[in-house]
Amino acid sequence: MRITVSTLPSNFTLLQVVPELEIGGAEQTTLDVASAVVRAGGRALVASRGGRMATRLEVSGAVLIPLPMQSKNPLTIARNGLKLAQLVRRENVSLIHARSRAPAISALIASRLTGVPFLATYHGVYTAKGPIKRWYNSVMTRGALTIANSGYTRDRVIAEHDLNPDTVIAIDRGVDLDWFDPATVTPQRLETLRGRWQVEPTDKRVKFILAGRLTRWKGQSLIIDAAARLKAAGGREPLILLVGDEQGRYEYRADLEVAIRTGGLDSSVLLVGHCDDMPAAYLMADYALAPSLEPEPFGRTAVEPQIMGLPALAADHGAARETVVDGETGWLVAPGDVDAWTAALAEAIAVTPAKRRKMGAVAAERARRLYSVDAMCEATLKVYARLVGSN
Repeated sequence: MRITVSTLPSNFTLLQVVPELEIGGAEQTTLDVASAVVRAGGRALVASRGGRMATRLEVSGAVLIPLPMQSKNPLTIARNGLKLAQLVRRENVSLIHARSRAPAISALIASRLTGVPFLATYHGVYTAKGPIKRWYNSVMTRGALTIANSGYTRDRVIAEHDLNPDTVIAIDRGVDLDWFDPATVTPQRLETLRGRWQVEPTDKRVKFILAGRLTRWKGQSLIIDAAARLKAAGGREPLILLVGDEQGRYEYRADLEVAIRTGGLDSSVLLVGHCDDMPAAYLMADYALAPSLEPEPFGRTAVEPQIMGLPALAADHGAARETVVDGETGWLVAPGDVDAWTAALAEAIAVTPAKRRKMGAVAAERARRLYSVDAMCEATLKVYARLVGSN
């Protein structure tokens, strides 16, 4: 990262609060910003239950503060607020940044008790069917400033809470361009994944990859249905890699397995589980799939593969309309429409390798220019400097 020490005030200490440090956009952004603060000469604390990404956090020089921030129990939230206030005083925290609603309530309590500025980032768009839920959601807007992870999210937040547009800033999610760099993926890494997933190097089928936890709204079932229809119509058979674990959603995984068997897709749709080497995974494929049934607030699974040179087929709603240029860096497809997705798969399969590579190159150039983690962190640290300087 190219963050400069002068970006932040001297003796700056950031406290981020996030439910846990498992796999996800909010968690990855927490790590990215913590690392940027440390590189800029500040201190970075993260209050969280912890998780599989905790080691990476600590390697970056940040400090994990183990607290049950994932809890939605009102008493636990209140206790977390008191503990955060003690932490803020003890560690001379300069700013508190919340990345989820329940932790944001605790962070707001700590801010009110200590006078330290508080802000929050919307990593998703929350729905509200009643006043209690609307109040719960609104805690994310009660700080000095609200960050949205895309233009789409910003517009939704402003409309939902009737906010002054000047109080909500869009900072696009950032991707680590050093990690997502095709030139750094060794043949051994590719061979390791192929062996694990039993994909032969000689397999010439057009390959699609759908990365994301196994949950219904991510659209894995839709893609399986589309692949089954494509097969039934006699279309060319692709290889589809569904990357991501079920995170406790065993019933949904079982449903996907049944749909794969029923459609006769055992050799063409693979549930490969969690992957720690997504750059290599993307280089195994020709296209990325992002068929989310609900609008994505940002959708890194459409952006990361484009950075790796893959055109993306994404649902035509949410932030995908910002991150995918229809017909140039991929295709936008009618959300939830199995016929449209069947046709999109067939169209992508029919594209010549030369045209596919050209689309991938355009996608990579645009995504690397717009969605780098450096740009995201620099914009975020400027916000921090502004808030601390005006406090």
